[in-house]
Amino acid sequence: MENKHIIKINSALDSPTVEGAFELSDKDKIEKIAAHFKAIMETLGLDLSDDSLKETPKRVAKMYVSEIFSGLNPNNKPDVTLFENKYGYNQMLVEKNISVYSMCEHHFVPIIGKAHVAYIANGKVIGLSKIHRMVKYFSQRPQVQERLTKQIMENLKETLGIEDAAVVIDARHMCVECRGVEDVTSNTITSAISGQFTKDTTRSEFLRFIGM
Repeated sequence: MENKHIIKINSALDSPTVEGAFELSDKDKIEKIAAHFKAIMETLGLDLSDDSLKETPKRVAKMYVSEIFSGLNPNNKPDVTLFENKYGYNQMLVEKNISVYSMCEHHFVPIIGKAHVAYIANGKVIGLSKIHRMVKYFSQRPQVQERLTKQIMENLKETLGIEDAAVVIDARHMCVECRGVEDVTSNTITSAISGQFTKDTTRSEFLRFIGM
């Protein structure tokens, strides 16, 4: 049966969140998560009176809310600076090897890799650091790599008002490396392309630029 509490803020690409997900303050979320994580540690048999462990529930809670899952909150979406394309640059711009640190939503363990982002400008260009911030924002939430790849591309297209965009992510998944099959040699590669990047020549040029 469909969960009627699940809402889609913009599209099917949004991370699944429940209604009222952002009503609690960060402070209240940290307190609740700390209490739950303390219960998990106690269930595992850990001694929370130990100096090394007693502050761990609060540390984990603060890390979840303020850092590695901060991208869930739309209030944390970075402001984007656009500039007039006064110089008439109409070729491909590629920002490669952007660090990706995310968390697998199936097991809550890290996804670590690189993102390569490209677009063909028309009337506006974007500050390069903002591309990095965009990748970081969508990475800082429980994720699957396929969704993350498309979220970055669609946000870039919407921000610039263009169709010509491409994103490739090459990442390692700790849910594969440290559990289950325990394969430490594999990488996962996903791509999302639109507009001119669907053409063989443009796509090949992009892949050559990023060394793939």
